[in-house]
Amino acid sequence: MTCKGICVRYKAQKPVGTGRYASGQRRCQICEIFIKWEGLWCPCCGYRLRTKPRNLKYKAKLRARVEADSIEAKSAEVQPEVEEIAVKAKSKAKTAKSKTTKSKEKTPCKYCEKLFVYPDKHEKNCKKNPNLVDASQENESIAIKA
Repeated sequence: MTCKGICVRYKAQKPVGTGRYASGQRRCQICEIFIKWEGLWCPCCGYRLRTKPRNLKYKAKLRARVEADSIEAKSAEVQPEVEEIAVKAKSKAKTAKSKTTKSKEKTPCKYCEKLFVYPDKHEKNCKKNPNLVDASQENESIAIKA
């Protein structure tokens, strides 16, 4: 785990007006440089990259910066969200109407009196169907003969 010089290709310039970690840069402790790299591990030495400052003062600064950015992003998203909610409410109202009109009536089974949307399918396999019981007894007697 020593520096091989590959990290020089990814060396990052110090950003103006923001911190290094806030702008997405990472620091390698072995190579001792800040690099612009998306992975968790240094491309040069394979050591874990640091993504947050260790100093308490700079940690607080970064936290404040991230919170300010998230509040700013939320306020920018509020306008489109209100429009999306209105559109979703309209579409839900349409689907609610269609669901109530398209619901099928349930009819009772001839044999067991339970309600089903498709009773004919159930009646074929109904346990109380006398035709089904006869067929199952015939299969049993054939199985005994063999």
